Amino acid sequence: MNNFTPREIVSELDRYIIGQQQAKRSVAIALRNRWRRQLVAPELREEIAPKNIIMIGPTGVGKTEIARRLARLAQAPFIKVEASKFTEVGYVGRDVESMVRDLLELAIVMVKEEEAEKVRVKAEDVAEERLLDLLLPGEAHRFDETAAAQPGSTREKLRKLLRDGKLDDRFVELETQESHVPTMEVFTPQGTEEMGFNIKEMFGNLFPKKTRRQRIKVSEAREILVQTEAEKLVDMDQVKQLARTRAEQSGIIFIDEIDKIAAREGMQGPEVSREGVQRDILPIVEGSTVNTKYGPIRTDHILFLAAGAFHVSKPSDLIPELQGRFPVRVELESLGEAEFVRILTEPRNALMRQYIALLEAEGLELTFEDEAIHEIARTAALVNERTENIGARRLHTIMERLLEEISFDAPEMTEKRLTIDADYVRDRLADIVEDEDLSRYIL
Repeated sequence: MNNFTPREIVSELDRYIIGQQQAKRSVAIALRNRWRRQLVAPELREEIAPKNIIMIGPTGVGKTEIARRLARLAQAPFIKVEASKFTEVGYVGRDVESMVRDLLELAIVMVKEEEAEKVRVKAEDVAEERLLDLLLPGEAHRFDETAAAQPGSTREKLRKLLRDGKLDDRFVELETQESHVPTMEVFTPQGTEEMGFNIKEMFGNLFPKKTRRQRIKVSEAREILVQTEAEKLVDMDQVKQLARTRAEQSGIIFIDEIDKIAAREGMQGPEVSREGVQRDILPIVEGSTVNTKYGPIRTDHILFLAAGAFHVSKPSDLIPELQGRFPVRVELESLGEAEFVRILTEPRNALMRQYIALLEAEGLELTFEDEAIHEIARTAALVNERTENIGARRLHTIMERLLEEISFDAPEMTEKRLTIDADYVRDRLADIVEDEDLSRYIL
């Protein structure tokens, strides 16, 4: 886990997310506490539970982005789930424990990639030898390695050419293995994932592996061989153990739309189902052991971040036990014109930069005047006010509408320099903005 101070975490989040300082401070403290916990004496460390957070705010204000960027900063396994999908009658397809299994699957992939990177140098050496075998079939080096390794030998000359990249465009025949397992889905009370995976593995051992010869370039063959050899060198038992520990100690699960399972007081019907989902989620958040195909995983120290708009319901509509498991609550502010201007220009992945880069691929140099940017922001704020407030996502809609003609004609345009000014923005969007019914459909 990276050792960032809370101030550094907020500063890093500021590079991608505009505003929402209170939410950033809360998640920064939660992340720093995970690092602090690692330094606490073992007997007390087990007793320190993460302080889960509920982020309250309308759609498009940065709730999901804060959680995603936080996980990337921490280099931690992170998954996002929609709470509303667990309200499906009879849990069609998934159960609540699937979120923990998905987290562990992701941790396995992360750790496997890291372990493969550690043995990459050794894998590259073995892959190089195999590649030379393909380029020199039947070479005597197999029986006399000392003679083959002499500086003047054909193999060594070929090795030098290979390392210099002079053989990258030559073709070799590479034999790869592929296992054909019949596709099947098994429905069980635990969902499809557990039983399905086990049956797939069982049948995978029964069906013979089929080899396929393919003619590919040396540069591609080298990468395939490196990956194959790295997989052989990686100890999968160690990977599973490390991944379980990482998921348990630093995993982050982001539960979105938690307000959709809040049961409003005095209501009947679907509300009972929603409360049932809350009761199913409760033991996972509280701390329990979930069985997976890689072994049991404990959820006691997984950090849970929840988010919801809470337009109709409120956090107090959640069952008291679940409320108690989310002790930190932060309210995210709605975004206005000033924030939209900053969103368009300031972040590293700012919307303006994205569109400029996309059209640059067509050889088109696009620039936006400051007045045009303010006009786009004003329009987005106005449409959000008049119709549905979808936050910064409105900017995507408006930018697409604004640049639709340019994006379509870009390949055939002779003029390769374009400047978007405020008049152009007003001209392209005026009719739609003025007609409220039309703006509901288009913007």
